[in-house]
Amino acid sequence: MSDPSKPSAKTAAKPTFAHYAQNIAAQCVLRGALLLPYPTRVRLVGWLFERVIAPLSGWNRRVRDNLDLVAPDTPDAEKTRIAARVANNVGRTLIEIYSGDAFLERVQNAPRTGPGMSAIEQAQREGRPIVLLTAHIGNYDAVRGSFAKAGHTMAALYKPMRNAVFNDHYVKAVEYIASPVFPTTGRGIAGLIQHLKGGGTIGIVGDIGATGAPQLTFFGQPAHTPVSAAEWALKYDALLVPIYGLREPDGLTFRIFADTPIAHSSPEEMMQIYNNSVEAITREHMDQWFWIHKRWKRAGN
Repeated sequence: MSDPSKPSAKTAAKPTFAHYAQNIAAQCVLRGALLLPYPTRVRLVGWLFERVIAPLSGWNRRVRDNLDLVAPDTPDAEKTRIAARVANNVGRTLIEIYSGDAFLERVQNAPRTGPGMSAIEQAQREGRPIVLLTAHIGNYDAVRGSFAKAGHTMAALYKPMRNAVFNDHYVKAVEYIASPVFPTTGRGIAGLIQHLKGGGTIGIVGDIGATGAPQLTFFGQPAHTPVSAAEWALKYDALLVPIYGLREPDGLTFRIFADTPIAHSSPEEMMQIYNNSVEAITREHMDQWFWIHKRWKRAGN
């Protein structure tokens, strides 16, 4: 996976027959689920991802491979449970993003906790730029939705999907939760930076394997980690805070946890602190982090 905070050098591929077919299948599931009451649709799509999508896509094997690498002492039964719950959480996250107002109602009153919240509120009062670094845990869009419902604008980046047909309606769903959102193109990143320079808040998902990024440590293993968020925080004197939208035990509601703000130092040191934060919160919620990602894919490069 490339660094989403760097301009993409590739243009969107022309849609193929397979893209259209995949989009039709996805639309049938999503739009069918949206006809159901909110709790039912979230549970249903979570179940579909757990019982159908994950086994067919190879996600279960990837989750186990990642756990074998960074948590080898985890019992096999627990690895199986984590794989199932991760897939379920991914499915819930997707349909929640498409649920618009119903999802926003769930995050509107989400508790905001953690040592970073007071710093965020102070920076907002002062008009200081803020970089919020979230991760693929729980539902990362719960953070944007929560801030939007509180009346605070937060701009974000998104990486356009390879399937441009699906991407069109996905972006509309993401924009409905909170806007503006910018694609990972040169123009998109310029728009995001302009928002930050004006004293705004931006959200970045930083827990990805990024080609050419510095090799830091995550779960005791080398992992290439993008440092753009830290570089922007340094350049524009922005507050940098790790923040997460954690799913509550009921599977439908959330709490927002803002970790300790990251002090300005070097980009690599700052992003290592972020990696440590993501690892710590993941260890508390092992079945909520997206273990399906190839986070350590290029660890040996």
